[in-house]
Amino acid sequence: MSDDKATTPATKARTVQGSVESAKMDKTITVLVVRQLQHPLYKKYIRRSTRLHAHDDQNECREGDTVVIEECRPISKLKSWRLVRVVGRLEGGAQ
Repeated sequence: MSDDKATTPATKARTVQGSVESAKMDKTITVLVVRQLQHPLYKKYIRRSTRLHAHDDQNECREGDTVVIEECRPISKLKSWRLVRVVGRLEGGAQ
């Protein structure tokens, strides 16, 4: 009998890109993720947004930064995402 669980590859975590809305909490950031979807009847593109709490272990993010976060196991009641990398910094932003 071979162990099938050991040979299956790990599933790739879901990643999204968004901008940091708040970095006031310790090791936690609030990320605004904006997506566009097409209205089923009128075919117009609509903007929808989601606020996600993500784990920022080194407190490296500031408000206005563009970041990539990935889904992970629940860290707390609200946090199920973790910071992967900072894509862009807001010049002259909040200190």
